Amino acid sequence: MTPNLKTLISACLLMAASMNALAGLEEGKAAFAKKNYALALKELSPLAKGGNPDAETYLGFMYANGQGVAQDYKEAVKWYRLAANQGDAAAQFTLGSMYTAGQGVAQDHKQAARWYVLAAGHGDVFAQYNLGLVYTNGQGVAQDYKEAVKWFRRAAEQGDIDAQNSLGLAYANGQGVAQDYQEAVKWYKLAANQDDAAAQNNLGAMYLQGQGVAQDYREAVKWYRRAADQGNPHGQNSLGAMYANGQGVAPSEAVAYALYNLSASIDPSSDNTAILNRTALASELAPHILNTAQTLTREMAKPGNFLKALDAYIKNPR
Repeated sequence: MTPNLKTLISACLLMAASMNALAGLEEGKAAFAKKNYALALKELSPLAKGGNPDAETYLGFMYANGQGVAQDYKEAVKWYRLAANQGDAAAQFTLGSMYTAGQGVAQDHKQAARWYVLAAGHGDVFAQYNLGLVYTNGQGVAQDYKEAVKWFRRAAEQGDIDAQNSLGLAYANGQGVAQDYQEAVKWYKLAANQDDAAAQNNLGAMYLQGQGVAQDYREAVKWYRRAADQGNPHGQNSLGAMYANGQGVAPSEAVAYALYNLSASIDPSSDNTAILNRTALASELAPHILNTAQTLTREMAKPGNFLKALDAYIKNPR
């Protein structure tokens, strides 16, 4: 056999092996997407053991979530690390998340930040957002609001709604950037129009206060309603205040109390001002109004029934 023929045969064998591996990877991914985890494991395990970073990452996911295998965070970390060390951005981000949560490894914010930086540098949008949080909170890195804004912006420009809301907050508060209410509204709107409840609540506040937009109580109510309908306790509290004060809506003590009450039931922490609002309002209510408000709370709390119950009561108050 001539050297050229040997080379040609070797190349063909390598190509065939590569094509088989690619086919196995795609079949494994397809099986994973269809939640056929047994088949996914069968297709992906040999590839992962052979050093394929995509397969290693998928295997990490499966061990982390107990999909087709017993949940095992340490085993998940092992596979994530193998893929991350080959430059796989998804694995780098997820390994960082494991360090943040202390799952399969000791919690270590410095290590988390290290892996987020690597993944973010590869364009991973989730890592970019997390890196923004890391710099905002000073976890594993020195607190640096300007650096946080840099990473929030990169993620926001890729369409990440959490990053868009966070960037809006940065502009609204002048944290890491010059305060700019119009820019804050711009980013809030981008996230709010994608149904991000936190951004909807924040946008409502901008319309209430006339910051970056003309003051418009009805528009504030519109956005608070959308946030509240998604179960956002801040949106419910804010909407309650609108009914308490008769801003953009006809005043209703019963509706205000019901909204404060619902908000407090979802977030009973001392940070939720709905608790104080509820207590203050309760002292002013007649017993029959209080009973009506508590009934309305229960109706609004039923899954998918928030706006239906609210609007029915407003149309026919009892």
